[in-house]
Amino acid sequence: RPTPQEYVAVNDTFGESATPAELMKKYKIDAEAVKEAVKRALTR
Repeated sequence: RPTPQEYVAVNDTFGESATPAELMKKYKIDAEAVKEAVKRALTR
């Protein structure tokens, strides 16, 4: 059985200045985004 995988990365975009936490949330690479990616992968 194949291992489910989900893409979690920063899309091609211009960078911005902010705190690391704010940037991770904006670019959807924070803990919540990773959790949602895991849920998507496990439901396939």
